[in-house]
Amino acid sequence: MKNELNLFGHYMEDTSHNMENLNMQSRNMADENFRKLAELFPNVVTETIDENGKIVRAIDKDILLQEISAKVVDGRDERYQFTWPGKREAILAANAPTTNTLRPCREESVGFDTTENLYIEGDNLEVLKLLQENYLGKVKLIYIDPPYNTGKEFVYPDKFAQSITEYMKRSGQLDEQGNKITANTETNGRFHSDWLNMMYSRLKIARNLLKKDGVIFISIDQNEVENLKKICNEIFGASNFVGEIIWQSATDNNPRQISTEHEYILCFARDVNCLPPWLIESDKAQKIITQYNIIKNKTNDIAEQQKELRKWIKTNETDLKGVAHYKHVDEKGVYSNSTNSSNTKPGGYTFDIIHPITGLPCAKPAFGWRWTEQTFWDYEKVGDIEWGKDETTQPHVKKRIETVREQFKSIYYEDGRASTKQLEQLLGGKKIFDNPKSVPLLSRIIGFAAQDDDCIIMDFFSGSATTAHAVMEINAKSGSHKKFIMVQLPEPTDAKSEAAKAGFKNICEIGKERIRKATELIKSTYHDAKFDDGFRVLKLDSSNMEQVWYTPAEYVEQDLFKDTVENVKSSRSPEDLLFQVMLELDCPLSSKIEILEINGKSVFSVSDGYLMACFEKDVTDDVISEIAQKKPHYFVMRDNSMASDSVAVNFAQLFMSYSPDTILKVY
Repeated sequence: MKNELNLFGHYMEDTSHNMENLNMQSRNMADENFRKLAELFPNVVTETIDENGKIVRAIDKDILLQEISAKVVDGRDERYQFTWPGKREAILAANAPTTNTLRPCREESVGFDTTENLYIEGDNLEVLKLLQENYLGKVKLIYIDPPYNTGKEFVYPDKFAQSITEYMKRSGQLDEQGNKITANTETNGRFHSDWLNMMYSRLKIARNLLKKDGVIFISIDQNEVENLKKICNEIFGASNFVGEIIWQSATDNNPRQISTEHEYILCFARDVNCLPPWLIESDKAQKIITQYNIIKNKTNDIAEQQKELRKWIKTNETDLKGVAHYKHVDEKGVYSNSTNSSNTKPGGYTFDIIHPITGLPCAKPAFGWRWTEQTFWDYEKVGDIEWGKDETTQPHVKKRIETVREQFKSIYYEDGRASTKQLEQLLGGKKIFDNPKSVPLLSRIIGFAAQDDDCIIMDFFSGSATTAHAVMEINAKSGSHKKFIMVQLPEPTDAKSEAAKAGFKNICEIGKERIRKATELIKSTYHDAKFDDGFRVLKLDSSNMEQVWYTPAEYVEQDLFKDTVENVKSSRSPEDLLFQVMLELDCPLSSKIEILEINGKSVFSVSDGYLMACFEKDVTDDVISEIAQKKPHYFVMRDNSMASDSVAVNFAQLFMSYSPDTILKVY
């Protein structure tokens, strides 16, 4: 609770030496007494909810009584748990249904009809709830970089319809005139509980989206890393903790006891038992292979090849750390002979290995051989055993450079300023976005943890859309078909910021422009690469229906005979209706969409006819008949679309004749 206790020190400093900060009133003795208790007993400082529903600092009376008592004090039953004010509400928020929908925005999209990538604008809690239906158990990797709760600006409303200004008013950060009344956010509500409530509900839903072999990576700093791990242990299970990456990203020259030069990235799995080993081809090994091929083209002499390669490796040894021992050459290529023949502990294999020249058994290691007899002679058959001059030297298996695989290491170094510079260059040389994440780091994470060619990568705190940039670059480089889903709250940019001056009204505009510019950069780097360079923009909004609690109902014949009223909001388009239907009927939002003209009516065909929908009026028998002959899995139409009562009478019969398995729904 060190950060929380510091606020009292700040208060005393401000009121003791800076006359401009004096408020000309007597000292608040309650604050003074609180500070003294906190100094004596730091463990009694906690957070609670006051009579107005606000999170405030408090003293745990039970613990305080125990601290000043010589015997065990009766109190609450002790149990192992991690809790905070508002936790039950956070659970409720995660489980509560939503009545909202996602509306397509063609004009802000790139390749709307062909892309499989999504860019979604809105409060991520509401968006995640909507995506549960369509993407339950389908996402391979989630990466998020949530607010760090550092005491700087931290606003993330759980009501997407509220503006940031409205949210700040509701939370007491603005007065009725719109003036900011929280002079120091660290001392006015920057509590752990606020942050935990925000994260808990979102992570609960995120877990549902992951595949059985899916994983989530979460960037965080020292302010909340301990609490984040605790809530992840609870949500994902402590046994599904994969590991922790330490990212050394900066040089901290601030005068303090220990300079902070790193961030954390926590990784949890949906089910760690389903994860394969995370190994990838080594870039360093590839450099040696490339250099060997250059040397090989200059000379056929193996001894000369080895001499030249060793010289080059020695010159570049720093950049080849971990693979520099691959410096031997034979007729098959580059190898290392440093593999130990001996088993590392008693119980190895004890068969005889006859030396090919002397005909005598080679000297056996003290703990036996590390390979089976069959494995050893299999290596010999393909020329991958290096023999000594006689039987006194143990043979070694040649480990080929092509077989080198890199492990995912827990320590990663990259100057964080490089990411800022790259984004500046992409967006016209101006600092538009603070602290963007690293494309190389995200590429590394995805490269290890999401090796499936066509998997889904999600980021629901997408910011400047670094994750999208990394996915497209990987696809261009490797030929894979990974898809991204970006989710970002359209938080307005500060009017005085460089972003606002450059014309970016909110963070989403920055993210979308970054994707466009990244596409140009990738195409200029990988000239012949083919990858999905588009994204389909969807925006969170209220339901399309005037009756809020809408769900597409099963077709009941009499429904089509009753008097109908207009139940769709006048501002909503047929395509708006289609996407709400797709959400409800478990149809991926990235699905291919075609518009067919059938006897003068526009009919949507989704995923090559899996779902068909018609929202026009005056639909006739011949339209229904042709749709039915296409045998869709689902067919959806408005309940007031029928041209006449006779069409309504024939509706079910036409589908029964041509496509009896089609599920009929009315909107």
